[in-house]
Amino acid sequence: MSTLKSMTDESLVLAYIDGNNRAFDELLSRNGDKVFTYIMCNVKNEDLANDLFQETFLKVVHKLQNRLYSSSGKFLYWVIRIAHNVMIDYFRAQHVKKVVDVSGDKDLRLSDRETFVDISREAELSNNQTLKDVVMLMNMLPAAQREVVYMRFFQSLSFKEIAEETHVSINTSLGRMRYALINMRRLSREYQVQLVLE
Repeated sequence: MSTLKSMTDESLVLAYIDGNNRAFDELLSRNGDKVFTYIMCNVKNEDLANDLFQETFLKVVHKLQNRLYSSSGKFLYWVIRIAHNVMIDYFRAQHVKKVVDVSGDKDLRLSDRETFVDISREAELSNNQTLKDVVMLMNMLPAAQREVVYMRFFQSLSFKEIAEETHVSINTSLGRMRYALINMRRLSREYQVQLVLE
């Protein structure tokens, strides 16, 4: 096991694909808490987070066993993206539909077709307002930051894909996202906007 501990995540992935199950145990040990925290921060329900965490790693195992892992970035980011997609699938299955209308200049507006099914009218109004507030804050960002937020969260592009689309380095894409999130937090405090979904 000490040999496994000294290996990079990428090497552990290859070892697992080649049949070393202990390599996957090491990957899970290194990355599991971070993935669970990411899910928990989004769903804010421990039981649901546990279910989605397990579904995420079932998909991870399936993809690895079928050699569908692309080593274009860190293993953790790849797993986080799978977790993100698992959460989106879950909320879609719950009939939560948030339709986004994007004009040519990537100005983000929520369309009139937003519907939230099976939740109280009060929670629906609160969620609608939260989404409108998020869009408002995003529209206050500088164009480069707004673009990377849009591409990452509304188009689910990887930072590599964003870098290619915008003709900048991956580090520049990551930097723009970092500053966008810092600015959105600052703006939410400045305008006293609470971004909480019911």
